[in-house]
Amino acid sequence: REVLGFPLAMLSRAVRTLPRALVGARGRAASCLVPASPWANRGPPEHASLGQYRSLRTSLPSFDEITVNLPPLAESISEGEIGSIEVGEGDWVNADDVVINVETDKLTVSVNAPESGTITSIMVEDGDTIGLGEPLFTMETGGEPPASATKPVAAETPAPTAVTPPAAPATPPAAPATPPPAPAKPAAQPAAASAGEHEDIPGVTRVKMSKIRQTVARRLKESQETAAFLTTFNEIDMSNLMGMRTKYKEDFQKRHDVKLGFMGAFSKAVAHAAKAEPAVNGAIDGKDIIYHDFVNISVAVAGPKGLVTPVIRGCEVKSIAEIERALGEAAQKARDGKLAMEDFDGGTITISNGGTFGSLMGTPIINPPQSAVLGMHGIFERPVAIDGAVVIRPMMYVALTYDHRLIDGKQAVTFLRKVKEGIEDPLWMIMG
Repeated sequence: REVLGFPLAMLSRAVRTLPRALVGARGRAASCLVPASPWANRGPPEHASLGQYRSLRTSLPSFDEITVNLPPLAESISEGEIGSIEVGEGDWVNADDVVINVETDKLTVSVNAPESGTITSIMVEDGDTIGLGEPLFTMETGGEPPASATKPVAAETPAPTAVTPPAAPATPPAAPATPPPAPAKPAAQPAAASAGEHEDIPGVTRVKMSKIRQTVARRLKESQETAAFLTTFNEIDMSNLMGMRTKYKEDFQKRHDVKLGFMGAFSKAVAHAAKAEPAVNGAIDGKDIIYHDFVNISVAVAGPKGLVTPVIRGCEVKSIAEIERALGEAAQKARDGKLAMEDFDGGTITISNGGTFGSLMGTPIINPPQSAVLGMHGIFERPVAIDGAVVIRPMMYVALTYDHRLIDGKQAVTFLRKVKEGIEDPLWMIMG
């Protein structure tokens, strides 16, 4: 009943409690009591006095459990929706690894691991709506990453081999039991269809709308219900701009380290036209009209989770090269999901380029609280009459949708004609 002079019952109890005491210490010295001498106090431990024991001390690497909450996002955002959870409980993460993606009205925010460690619990699920400061997950920091490369391979290989043979004989007995429910299933499908449960109908998939898509849908509908929409059209001969682009694109890229596209020229033309017709660049605020001395152009970009409109600021003073560079940076951030809230604020007019997808013509929807949006479309060769002769030219239809409460037809048509003049004769923009 003794080992090296220690009562067996006491050693057994010490062995059971030692791991818990060590883990609970989390790096601090953990103590357990053992007899001062192997030959002293051979009686039961309950009769031993505390003075006859000495302290055994050990130490572990530092482990601290921390809770990560939803951080502040922006002044106008008070909650977000869990878009995706990138790791699971028990997984090892390095510092700054993405753990959870949170979708808001405008953008997706990644919540990263503040330190390296192990995820102990995830307190949310996909689709949950969570407020600022609410807990997302807990993790135990410190320690060493597990040797996951060796263990899973050894563990997974025998497991499927051992489990597969018993599963095969179990399947045949279950097959005879399946036919009886089969007739009941077709009868249930019409009932489900009549109840509107589309997820039970073969070939129909139900997917929850992302937070960004919900916001886009709501704002576009509000725009239709609020503004007095009217659209005016025109067509632009793209010959001169395309010729200029072909002639100077290589030198332009070498000098400015950015490609020369059409959006830079159109943005500059819109900025010049907005100076001539300031109402198109304005907005309605209650019973007041707001005019802007600057032209901040919102550019519609199709992101991976919906339509976003980052803002290119100060287009009236930027060069075409500066606008092209800003457009490239905004488009890249949209594709990577790295747009911040400040990237969307302050737009005064929007450009939507459906031509990148081959659109012939369309009527864009105003992005509130703005009052106008210019729609660009595809470039197609068409026969046109020039100086009494029919010639083939690369033509683009353009559309300006505007809020008729603020902008009169004359102002809208004049604005669009000035955009047309600027593109057909780029020197017009240089001369101001």
